[in-house]
Amino acid sequence: MHHLRCISPVDNSIYLERALAGEAEVRVALDRAIATQRAWRLTPISERVEIVHRTVEFFLDRKNRLAEEICWMMGRPIRYAPGEIEGVAERASAMADIAEEALADIQLSAKSGFSRFIRREPLGVSLVIAPWNYPYLTAVNAVVPSLLAGNAVILKHSAQTPLCAERMVEAFREAGLPYGVFQFLHLNHAYTQRLACAEEIQHIAFTGSVDAGAKLEHSVAGRFIQVGLELGGKDPAYVREDANLQQAVEAVVDGAFFNSGQSCCGIERAYVQEKLFDEFVERAVAQVSKYQLGRPDNPHTTLGPLVRAEAADRVRAQIDEAVVEGAQPHLSTSDFPLDKRGTQYMAPQLLTGVRHKMRLMREESFGPVLGVQKVHDDGEALEFMNNSQFGLTAAIFSQDEEVALAIGDHLQAGTVFLNRCDYLDPELAWTGVKRSGRGCTLSRIGFEQLTRPKSFHFKIQG
Repeated sequence: MHHLRCISPVDNSIYLERALAGEAEVRVALDRAIATQRAWRLTPISERVEIVHRTVEFFLDRKNRLAEEICWMMGRPIRYAPGEIEGVAERASAMADIAEEALADIQLSAKSGFSRFIRREPLGVSLVIAPWNYPYLTAVNAVVPSLLAGNAVILKHSAQTPLCAERMVEAFREAGLPYGVFQFLHLNHAYTQRLACAEEIQHIAFTGSVDAGAKLEHSVAGRFIQVGLELGGKDPAYVREDANLQQAVEAVVDGAFFNSGQSCCGIERAYVQEKLFDEFVERAVAQVSKYQLGRPDNPHTTLGPLVRAEAADRVRAQIDEAVVEGAQPHLSTSDFPLDKRGTQYMAPQLLTGVRHKMRLMREESFGPVLGVQKVHDDGEALEFMNNSQFGLTAAIFSQDEEVALAIGDHLQAGTVFLNRCDYLDPELAWTGVKRSGRGCTLSRIGFEQLTRPKSFHFKIQG
């Protein structure tokens, strides 16, 4: 029997092993999902909501244990890992709180002799394919709304974070969710593709790379099912001359380097108005210099390892190439003793003198590096911000809300921030444009991706 191995980025040890599911396990899971969904879809929404709220309590009660597992599986510093569990509670609770209203029948204006309304029906069985970088937060975006909408869910999690799938299913079972409504499968790529193509699957939520998303979309082409894709990002920040400089520095640096830069909506490029440029760079470098690169199980560590050595070396290669092309690095790797090429422990870096022809400013980095470029005005900033194949989020730092809104109307992004970045508000739609994907999770709009409208047009006789 084939196994998956979770290699911990902490020390390259085998953290855990799990047997991979095969044909028989996939068939059983699909049959069970179909059978249990028939009853689950008839369960009152109020009961589904209560189960979600009890699940939230499970997570919060076990926050520290789950945080330690996150630390060892994907390398988030232990001082920050509990925040993900708190984020799960926030998002799950928010979606539960709006579910009844969002899923209620749509009543139309009165028409004599007729009863007319639109009902939202669940799609059936959802397949959620989740990544390792925010293993619970990315999964909860799709799992919780799908269950609330009356679907059954099969969760395939990253091989880097398999325990997260197990813990999520355990939490919902403890909360009273009927057995089989929510299941996990540990799968290799071949069986994941076969599962996605199974006729029982009527909705797929995928978070991952652009290439993997394109292959998935190609695999299910012609099935006419809902496929939500959250893919890459190269998110920009723009610091206007009227910005609160210190607040902007702190937010941009945190947005770029939190989770070692391994965030799809992290800041990867910054544009700073020329009057503030030099001081922004000086303050940002000072801020980044404070990071403590170290083992994530050390409570003093503020910058942990990347998930794998190969990932770190890809980021290093982007930096090296940019420097050869004229970029100026502002931090010395010697200030971060644990940094070593060929390992997952990588020093942070901030570069100026960057240009858009550089891969560093065009391709997703997914690591602790930030390119900062000087701009003359709003128009130039807007041009640079939109000059990307991605469009997940964009951040503006300014004290002029009216101007920020005008800029935001022209930004090609799913979310526009003012004076903050790298955050998901569960009551707002989470979506991307261009190669950042398509579809929507969270908010009332997110439920529309998980249901189909069914119109009722009754002529009343007698």
